[in-house]
Amino acid sequence: MPTLPTQVRREVSVKTALGADVLLFKRMHCTEALGRLSEFRLELASERGDIRIADVLGTDLTISIDLPKGGQRHFHGIVTQFSYQGWRDDKPSYQAIVHPALWLLTRSTNCRIFQDKSALDIVKAVVADYGGLVSLKDGLLSNTPAPRTYCVQYRETDFNFVCRLLEEEGIYFYFTHQEGAHTMVLADGYGAHQTVGGYETILFRDEEQWRDPLKETVTRFAPGGQIQPSVVTLNDFDFEKASASTSGALLAKANIPAPFDQRRYERYDYPGRYTAAGIGAAFARARIEALHGQGERIEASGNARGLTVGGLFTLVEHPRSDQNRAFLITGAQTEITGNDYRTDGSNEGMDFRTVFEAIGKEHSYRAPASAKKPVVQGPQTAMVVGKSGEEIWTDQYGRIKVQFHWDRDGKSDETSSCWVRVQQGWAGKGWGMMFVPRVGMEVVVSFLEGDPDRPLVTGCVYNGDAMPPHALPAKQTRSTIKSNSSKGGGNFNELRFEDKKGAEQFYMHAARDLEQRVKGDALSWIGGDHHIKVGKDSVEQVDGDRHYKIGGDRREETGGSATQEAALNMVVEGGMKSALYAGQTVHIKAGMNVVIEAGANITLKAGAAFLSVGPAVIVGSTMPLPMPSASTAVNAAVLAATIRPGTPPVAPREADDGKS
Repeated sequence: MPTLPTQVRREVSVKTALGADVLLFKRMHCTEALGRLSEFRLELASERGDIRIADVLGTDLTISIDLPKGGQRHFHGIVTQFSYQGWRDDKPSYQAIVHPALWLLTRSTNCRIFQDKSALDIVKAVVADYGGLVSLKDGLLSNTPAPRTYCVQYRETDFNFVCRLLEEEGIYFYFTHQEGAHTMVLADGYGAHQTVGGYETILFRDEEQWRDPLKETVTRFAPGGQIQPSVVTLNDFDFEKASASTSGALLAKANIPAPFDQRRYERYDYPGRYTAAGIGAAFARARIEALHGQGERIEASGNARGLTVGGLFTLVEHPRSDQNRAFLITGAQTEITGNDYRTDGSNEGMDFRTVFEAIGKEHSYRAPASAKKPVVQGPQTAMVVGKSGEEIWTDQYGRIKVQFHWDRDGKSDETSSCWVRVQQGWAGKGWGMMFVPRVGMEVVVSFLEGDPDRPLVTGCVYNGDAMPPHALPAKQTRSTIKSNSSKGGGNFNELRFEDKKGAEQFYMHAARDLEQRVKGDALSWIGGDHHIKVGKDSVEQVDGDRHYKIGGDRREETGGSATQEAALNMVVEGGMKSALYAGQTVHIKAGMNVVIEAGANITLKAGAAFLSVGPAVIVGSTMPLPMPSASTAVNAAVLAATIRPGTPPVAPREADDGKS
C-alpha cells in the first residue's frame, strides 16, 4: 500500500485546523511591511477533494521553515480566503490567503465617539472589541500619546481608524510570529526592534559571482535615494486663544537636513489638528520622519531565511565600506517553494528567496501615511442634550452638547459629545447676538474642513416633536422670535411680525418685565390712537421740562386722590371757561394773598345766599343793597355745572395677548 504524502522531515510545512497533512504546503508568496498588513498567499495540495470551505475559513494556519543554523521560523495568521483550485500535479489543489488577526478589523465599520482618551487608549479599546483575537504589545514605545479631547470614528473601518490614529502619532506596527500565534508590536523608534538570533550579521555576496544556494547571504544590495522635503510646518487655530493663534503661536516646525539636495523644500499644512504647540511639534516631527523614511531606499535580495520585517541586521563584506553598517528591514516580498511530494516519504528541500527594503539604523523611521481621514460630506442634524433635569446646558462660550443620530453608544446626556460651538449672527468682543439652543432642539451641524472631530452648530430646525410656534400654513405671513421660560415653561417672550396685507402688526410680549434704556432721545410717531393700560402703578420721573400738546379734549379720571405740586408757579388756563368742582369742600389757601379777578362779574354762592360783584355794583342776598336781577345767582350755579366733564374718559383697548 503506497505511503500517503507527509510533511514530516520536510524543511517547510503547514499546519491547519484540519489536522496533520490534510493540507500540504506547495508554495507561498509573502508580502510584509512596517505599518501594513502582511499577506500570505499559499498553494496547498491534499489527498482530499472534498474539503469544506467553512472548515478552513477563519481558522489558524502556521507555516514553519527550518533555519540552517537551527530552529524554525514561523508565519502565522488567520485564513481569510480559501478556495478549491481543481486538480494539479495529480492532486486536489487549494488556495489559501492568510492575514494577521488585525485584518479582521477591515471587515467592520463603525461610527462612534471617544473622549479624553489617547490614541493608544483608543486603539486598545477598538482591538479589545475582537475578544482577544489581536495580541497587542505596546511596551516598547518610547513616548506616550497625549489624550485627545474628542476623537470620532466616522463611517470607516476599524482598521483604517486604528491605522490613522497610529500614523498621526508617528507609531507603526509589525508582527512577530510563533507556532500557532502572532503578536502585533507597536513601535516608534529603534528601541522597539531587535536582531534575529543567528542573523545579527549577514554576509554580502554579489549574485553575479556567487552560486552557493546553501550559504545564507544578501546577493543584491542597491542603495538609492529620493529628494524629500526638509521642513514640515503645521498650523492650527485655537478659539480659546484666538489672538495668540492668529499671531502664529501654534506654528509647529520640524526639519531634517536633506542628504541629497541642500535646497529647502517645505511642506506646509493646515489644519494640523492640534491646539497645543507641543503636540503640534510631535505631529510635525512624525511627518518629516515619515517623508525621510522614503528618502533613503535600499532594495536588496537574498536567501537568508531569518531576515524578518522589523528585524535589525548588520551587513558585512560589502565592497562599499559605507554600506557595512546596521539596517532595519522595512518591507519584504518572500517566495517559498516546496518540492514535489513523493509517496516514499523522503525529505525534499525547498527554495527560499526574499526581496526586501531597508533603511540605515541612523535614520528615524515612520510609516508613510496611508489611512485617510473620513470627510463628512455635508451638514447633519443632531439633538441638543445636557445634564439630566436641565433645559439649557452650556458653558462660558455658549457651546452645547449634541447627540448625533449615528451615535449608537451615546446616552443623550452631557457626555454625548464634546462642547460644540454655536454660530451666531454677530459675535464681537463683549457684544453681538446670543441664542443658546436648548435641550431637545434639533440643530444643524457642519464640520470644519469636513473633519468629524470639529463640529460646528450652524442653525436649528423644527421637527414632528417640536413644531413652529404658530400654525402653518394658516399663519404663513407671520414671522416671530418666541422664547420659552426656563425651567418648566408656561411663559414666553416674543417679537412677532405680521405681514398680512391690511393686518400688518409688530407685536412684542414680555413674560414679566420690560426694561428700556435710551442714552439719547427716544422718539415715537403714532398715526392712529395710543392706548396704555397699567395693571398696577405708573411711576414717571422727568428731570427736565415736560410738555403736552393736545389737539382735542383732555379727560382724566382718578379713582382715589389727585395731587399736583409745583415748586414755583402753577397756572391753569381755560381758553373759554374753567371750573373747579368738589363734592364737598374746596379749599383755596395762599401764604400771603389770594386774588380773584374777573373782567365782568364775580359771584360767590353758598346755599341760598350769594354775593355778586360787578364792575359798578355789588349785590348780596343778606345785604340791604338793591338787587338788579335774580338771574345773576342762577347763572353762577349753571356756570359750574355746565363746564364740569359730562362723560368719563374712554377705556383703553386691550393689547394682543399673543395667544392667537
